[in-house]
Amino acid sequence: MSSNRKAFAALALLALSGCGFTPLYGGAQGAAASDKLDSVFVQNLPERTGQMLRLSLQQHLYTDGQPVTEHYVLAVNYSIGQTGEGVQSDSSTSRTRFDARASWTLAPIGHPEQILASGNAVAADALNVIDQQYFAANLETAKVNQTLSDEIAEQITVQLAAWFRTHPSA
Repeated sequence: MSSNRKAFAALALLALSGCGFTPLYGGAQGAAASDKLDSVFVQNLPERTGQMLRLSLQQHLYTDGQPVTEHYVLAVNYSIGQTGEGVQSDSSTSRTRFDARASWTLAPIGHPEQILASGNAVAADALNVIDQQYFAANLETAKVNQTLSDEIAEQITVQLAAWFRTHPSA
């Protein structure tokens, strides 16, 4: 890295620290937020795509693969819609767009009516529809569903971490 780039990077970091920027997981508040993520139980989600999202959320939230203690419950409504694009003259499509939407709520264990936080997450992906065997098409769709689940889980995790960071006594 040239000395000009190093100087620019140092200046940019200095400017960010001057405007109040701190890393989400940095410092004492960030460590507390990370610890709180380990205490969130993820409710079961219906259908295969819901199971994929739940597993992805568990991988993002827990440092040891499971909650340390369960103080909060995360309820998620998850859906994936498909839209055909690239309509051909015979009315077939050459591309399918997948739109994933999730809305979530966080509540204390045993008190689902007492919502502490809520939010939304969206993600989109697409695949080309080509003349291929049914098995190959299913593999491609499964890959897209996994990508969408991972993106939604990451967004929800960041939103939860930000909420726990701003509400350390919750």
